[in-house]
Amino acid sequence: MKTRVGIVGPKDSVKVMTDIAKEFEDQMIPVCFGYNNAIETTEIVEKNQHIIDIWIFSGLTPYSLAKKSTSNQLFFYLRLNGSSLTKTLLNIVYKSKNDLRNVSFDMLEERDISETYRSLNISYEQCHRYEYRGVTPIDQITAFHSTLYNEGKVSVCVTCLSDVYEALTSKGIPVYRVTPTLANVRTTFKSALQQWEALHFKQSQLTVMLISIDNINKIEKPHSFSYDIHRLNLELQSAILTFTESISGSFLSIGTGTFIIFSTRGSLRNAGDQSVRLLDSLSLITDFPSNIGIGFGDSALAAEENARLALLHAQNYNSNSAFLVENNGMVKGPLNKSKSISFEFRNEDEDIGNRLKECGVSITSFNKIMSVQRNLGKHAITAADIAEWLKMTERNARRLLNNLTNAGIAKVIGQEAPATRGRPRNVYQVGLDYLSNVSE
Repeated sequence: MKTRVGIVGPKDSVKVMTDIAKEFEDQMIPVCFGYNNAIETTEIVEKNQHIIDIWIFSGLTPYSLAKKSTSNQLFFYLRLNGSSLTKTLLNIVYKSKNDLRNVSFDMLEERDISETYRSLNISYEQCHRYEYRGVTPIDQITAFHSTLYNEGKVSVCVTCLSDVYEALTSKGIPVYRVTPTLANVRTTFKSALQQWEALHFKQSQLTVMLISIDNINKIEKPHSFSYDIHRLNLELQSAILTFTESISGSFLSIGTGTFIIFSTRGSLRNAGDQSVRLLDSLSLITDFPSNIGIGFGDSALAAEENARLALLHAQNYNSNSAFLVENNGMVKGPLNKSKSISFEFRNEDEDIGNRLKECGVSITSFNKIMSVQRNLGKHAITAADIAEWLKMTERNARRLLNNLTNAGIAKVIGQEAPATRGRPRNVYQVGLDYLSNVSE
């Protein structure tokens, strides 16, 4: 199935891009949107996102405007570099004989301009560059060029924007437009199609969701025991069936209070929001705690194994929580909480593995602590932080940190005063980065 690519830009740029797109006709169907003004971009994307797979824009301005739309699709734009600028400078010399040492530029990176000038052995000191800070009114950029020209500070203007080019031309100001090279257009198409193919493959990965309702067999009504359980199980099945339909999946009941859903990563677009929605639905039916494990995998077996591991993490964490295990082994969760972490349950460092084994700390616990430290963003952690994030007692958290310190995988870097009265708490740094310091 061919990729539908939305091509957006000024009409002349769109024509160039469409001509190159013919080279990829076995992979894509170009859908062209030429505009008169870049401001039209947001509306173009908004109105046509349902018929397009990916978008390619003629430059940074339409790309930035497209980001204001509600689309979550892949966006790409043609990047202007030294090769594009060299082509334009040669054009100036050939057509006008203007002095290249007095030029005004916009939208280009300082590095690209200076490197191009150095390669041509021309001084860049008297040139002027408009620094791009996000979407900027065209009038402002036009005024930048026209002011410099009228004050005699530049002899020619170079712009990357068709609207600015038209505005300066109408004022009789000598101006040249930087356009992408054909090689640049070709490279952008290749990159866009490759990334779409990778995303499409990822979205088609199998997804397994395991839902477990704990203690459902403990309904204490001896005379109607089995009937109540079955009625409750049917209510749960109905809620899960409704959810399964919404993600185009299929589900099986694999025992009282335990269900399995099969779908794809693409259908389960936002695992966190989806799991919250399902947990909320189940909590309306029963007070028994529910947990969800989501597993991604390249095969049904791998996805199910990851889902079982995710469910185990959810059950060990807390009631009514959801965890996810990626196909690379990365664990994420709890998905339904504002404070969630990502960690691996594997370790490929032999030295760390041996140290953890000696101090009695599991690889999973170590990786969780590292993830909490990263999430805090301060390269330091306390027992209170670990207790709060990982739902354990501070005493247990202190024991883990002390064991890691004794093993040389963590060190005390200071102390902090507690919020209430009591002894100061140790502040630690945990991880490989500090091993050399600890051992010295």
